Amino acid sequence: MINIEIMQDAMEVAHHDSPNIPYAIQERQLSQFTDMRALCHWHPDIECIHIFEGEMYYDINGSEILLQAGDSIIVNSHQLHFGYSHQNRECKFAVILFHPDLLKSNIYHYQKNVQPIIHSTGLTYWLFHQDHPDSPFVTDILKNIYALREKTTDEMDCMLIGLLHCLWHFIYHNSDASLCHYPVQENQDIILQKQMVAYIYDHYSDNIKLEDIAASGNISRSKCCRIFQQYLQQSPVAFLNTYRLEISCNLLRNTSYSITDIALSCGYNHLSYFSKMFFQKYKCTPFQYRKANSPETLTEKISL
Repeated sequence: MINIEIMQDAMEVAHHDSPNIPYAIQERQLSQFTDMRALCHWHPDIECIHIFEGEMYYDINGSEILLQAGDSIIVNSHQLHFGYSHQNRECKFAVILFHPDLLKSNIYHYQKNVQPIIHSTGLTYWLFHQDHPDSPFVTDILKNIYALREKTTDEMDCMLIGLLHCLWHFIYHNSDASLCHYPVQENQDIILQKQMVAYIYDHYSDNIKLEDIAASGNISRSKCCRIFQQYLQQSPVAFLNTYRLEISCNLLRNTSYSITDIALSCGYNHLSYFSKMFFQKYKCTPFQYRKANSPETLTEKISL
């Protein structure tokens, strides 16, 4: 399972492939995520997705996008986003993350051509369906970057930075200049959504209720529910429980804590209620989940 690490402000901690150069090149499948759904998050990195097989829905600031084999999407810095499966359909895809600092080789270029885009609230993503006229260019760059995984670190560094500059050149010339230099005001509801998600990520172990989540955004319960439904397709309480269960799965897989202690640390005061919620979501008990995902069981599966 993929474990997305979240900071207190709900930004994802992007684990880069190199301690010196902020990038990550990964191959993923939706089945690696709990319930085939990633947690909503944001980060300063630019995120590029290319679909190899299958399909997935990708949500960016409440905009739902269907991505199918051959499609690519580039998500701007600090956008609220997550991918998920529809009707448990599998999806195999490449994820390329890179921090905008990689484009700082010339400060004049960075200030003129990079900063206005990454700080613009009007530029959220660039979508290239397979039949888009510019799709072959973008796909070739992303596939070339993905292929660098086979190179040694010394070989790939210069090639990677060169390819990212080519990609950014294309992004810059396909961005509305008026949105770069005269950015629109950020959607207030998205700001509130981030505040409330950050509150849940920081207080999930506490006995928090709908009133507390709404209060973290200084809004009414009804508006809180409306915003969650609009941007995350879940009620606030359902999202809280989803995150609690996500954390519990990680603890069951990677620690020896008792199931009772895990339930309490995830905000469930009663083991019976935790077990009930867990079974409803994963169709097994916490004990069965731990046994199925133990290192010994996984080793046996691989050997078969």
